[in-house]
Amino acid sequence: MNKEQQTQEASFDDLDLSPVMRRALKKAGFEKPSPIQHALIPLALDGLDVIGQARTGTGKTAAFSIPILEQLDSLEDCRDPQAIIVVPTRELADQVGAEAARLAYGEPTEIAVLAGGKNITRQLRQLENGVQIVVGTPGRLHDHLQRKSLRTNKVWCVVLDEADRMLDIGFRPQIERILRNCPRDRQTLLLSATLPTTVRRLAESYMVEPEVIDCSKNEMAVETIEQHYFTVDQNKKSDLLEKLLHREKPSQAIVFCRTKRGTDRLCRQLSHQFDECGSMHGDMQQRERDRVLQRLRDGKLKILVATDVVGRGIDISTISHIINYDVPQDCDDYVHRVGRTGRMGRDGIAFTFIVPGEGEFLTSIEQRINKQLKRDQIDGFEAAPVPVAVVKEKEKQVPTKLNPMHRKVKRRR
Repeated sequence: MNKEQQTQEASFDDLDLSPVMRRALKKAGFEKPSPIQHALIPLALDGLDVIGQARTGTGKTAAFSIPILEQLDSLEDCRDPQAIIVVPTRELADQVGAEAARLAYGEPTEIAVLAGGKNITRQLRQLENGVQIVVGTPGRLHDHLQRKSLRTNKVWCVVLDEADRMLDIGFRPQIERILRNCPRDRQTLLLSATLPTTVRRLAESYMVEPEVIDCSKNEMAVETIEQHYFTVDQNKKSDLLEKLLHREKPSQAIVFCRTKRGTDRLCRQLSHQFDECGSMHGDMQQRERDRVLQRLRDGKLKILVATDVVGRGIDISTISHIINYDVPQDCDDYVHRVGRTGRMGRDGIAFTFIVPGEGEFLTSIEQRINKQLKRDQIDGFEAAPVPVAVVKEKEKQVPTKLNPMHRKVKRRR
């Protein structure tokens, strides 16, 4: 039986979890572990440092939350944070905190979410009263370190979630300070959809002989997502978008724009024809961003026009369509945008608008995901054909096998 068959037949009963955790998983509706969960949880329970690569929407949050929850000391025994989970965005911080709380069912657990845009006085009070797990963004965690309100001497596990995104948006100095302030004999788990050089360098500097697991299966885009593109003139994009929305009738759609101003302008235009349309970008106050996301989760918002601020950290299974109104200039941004649909194996569809002169971006995307996007067309919006590059066969890479590290500390249980 190969590894893929073993994963398909895997059960949470195979992972040596406590009865409390099994009951929590059952209540949360988890039936069997995803590949990243099946691979990462045993290694994390054994105290190893782990680099985990997996696509978005594959259950990474539970993969690192479960082993942390299984090994926490009670608040009576330790009032300082024992685990710190670092994430790139405020929305993802809220989401991870909520998922960890859901999986902690049956065992009293104090979890603090430390993110910008939130009431810092409330965060200070929560830290002073005692917490076991801290979930936060690099900037706000750095603020608490400067205030000396975040005590890290009892931290035995640090998780860097969406590490590639955090480095992309310039958080390396804050991340390094967080890691330097935690005990050297801690466990470090690094989760990322991609593993560029910057992420590997961070791992080499702050991890000890990490085990590397790759559940991305070479193809960066989720297999259940149909991916199409339109060639269209710049001045016809907004009209094409309206026609496409009328044709597709999405249950919920995210339309990605490149700029904040363009996001607001397009949302105002769509609001004339579509009710339940909203926008989201980095200049909005956190309270307003939270309100928009809640409307999306409640199904009250059908179309969300947004910048890449929601390219990660939005786990809403009802998103049926992704539309790249402005083509992403970075291939990894395309992967993460498209990953907002087709969550946990569900079907999804993505469309990308390509204007004359942007053919190189389409070519780069297709090379990155090792797949050609299908050309789509709506009468009246044809543009000159954009040449599609032949996708090069990926060179076979010999997997690097790393020696497991041998900590002499007992497994935390």
